[in-house]
Amino acid sequence: MNNLELINQLVEWRHYLHQNPESAFQEENTAKFVAEKLMEMGYEVETGIGKTGVVASLKVGDGTGVIGLRADMDAINMTEKGEIPYASKNCGKMHACGHDGHTATLLGAAKLLSERKNFNGTVRLIFQPAEEPGKGAQAMIDDGFFEKFTVDEIYGLHNMPFLPEGTIHTRPLGILASEDNFVIKIKGKGSHASSPHVGIDPLVTAAQIIVSLQTIVSRNVNPLNQAVISCTELHTDGVHNAIPSNVEISGDTRSFSTEVQELIETRMRSISEGICQMNGAECEFEYTHEFAPTINWEKCVDVVAKVAKNVVGEDKVNTNCEPWMASEDFGNFLKYVPGCFLFLGSGKSTEVSKNIPLHNSQYDYNDDVLLTGAEFFAELIRIRLPQQQLDEI
Repeated sequence: MNNLELINQLVEWRHYLHQNPESAFQEENTAKFVAEKLMEMGYEVETGIGKTGVVASLKVGDGTGVIGLRADMDAINMTEKGEIPYASKNCGKMHACGHDGHTATLLGAAKLLSERKNFNGTVRLIFQPAEEPGKGAQAMIDDGFFEKFTVDEIYGLHNMPFLPEGTIHTRPLGILASEDNFVIKIKGKGSHASSPHVGIDPLVTAAQIIVSLQTIVSRNVNPLNQAVISCTELHTDGVHNAIPSNVEISGDTRSFSTEVQELIETRMRSISEGICQMNGAECEFEYTHEFAPTINWEKCVDVVAKVAKNVVGEDKVNTNCEPWMASEDFGNFLKYVPGCFLFLGSGKSTEVSKNIPLHNSQYDYNDDVLLTGAEFFAELIRIRLPQQQLDEI
C-alpha cells in the first residue's frame, strides 16, 4: 500500500469512528471495528481487557524485546455542533478530543508494521477505553494487563491543535498534571435575607474559603513547582430573599507530584474546616484522586527525539516543551514500565486563536497529521526493535 492509499484508508477509518462515537466503557462497536481490522492485518488480538480494551500483538523474528504503543478510543458526552458530512450519529456523544484520530493513527501504524516487518521482536498495540474519566488505563491494569502481556517500554501521543501541524513535542519528567477533585459541603443556618444576624450564612463562609484556597499555591507550594486550584461550581439551597442553609463548592486541582498533591489536600482541608469553625458552620470535605500525573522517563524521551527527527525533521521537534496542566491516564502505565508521552501538533493555523480547541463542540481532528503519527509509531518500532539486536537506550 502506497502513502496515498494509506492516507485515504486512515481518513476513511477516522471518519467512520468520528461518526460513531462511544463514551467511556461503552466502546463495544469501536473495539469490534479495531479488532477486525487488526485481525485482517495478521495480529493476534485479545478483546475485553479492562472491559472494552483491545490488545494486539505481532512478533517478527526471534527478538525478545516488546514495545507497547497505546491509543485511546472513547468519546465525550457532548453534542456535536460542527457542520461536517461525517458528524456524530450518536446523540449527545462526539469525538471532541481526537481519540478517533488517535485510534486511526495506531491502526495506520499497525498496517505499516504488518507490511514492512522491518523489526525484530514484538509490537504490542494497546487500544484503551475510558481515558476521558481517567479510569481506562487502570481498568486494564486491574484486569491483569501487565501479567498477561509483557511490555518493556510504552509510548503514546495526543494531538494538540494549539501546536503547529506536523510538529512533535515532549519533555523529560512531568508533561501532564494529576487531576484531583474536591467537594466542600458547608452547613449553616438559613434565615430571611433581612435578618442575617439570626442565622449562620454559609455563602459568606464559602466566599472566604474560595479566596483563601488560592493562598495555597501562592504561599504554600514551592514557586518552582506547578499547581492549580480551581473552584468551578457553587450550589446553594437558597432563594433571592433567603440566606441558604447549605452551600456546596466543587472543583479540581492539578499538580505534578504526589508531594504537592498531599500538600494541597492537607491545606485545603485545614482551611475549609478552620473557616467553617470560625463562622460557626459545619464542614464536610471530600477529596478524590482522579488522574495520576504523566511522568516521562528521561531515557525514553531520548528515543522519541531520535525517532521524531527521522520522521518530521529536527526543526519540527521540541524535546523540552512546556508541560500542560491537563490530565491523561497514560500516566498509570508509566508507573509500571518506562515510557514517554508526546504531543503531535495538529494546528492548521499559525494563529492559535483560530484553531478549534479540544473539548469544543465543533472540534474535528486534522486528517493531515494521521500519516505523520502512524509513521512516527512505525519508525519507533524499527528503531527500538532493530533487526540486528535490541539496542540499549
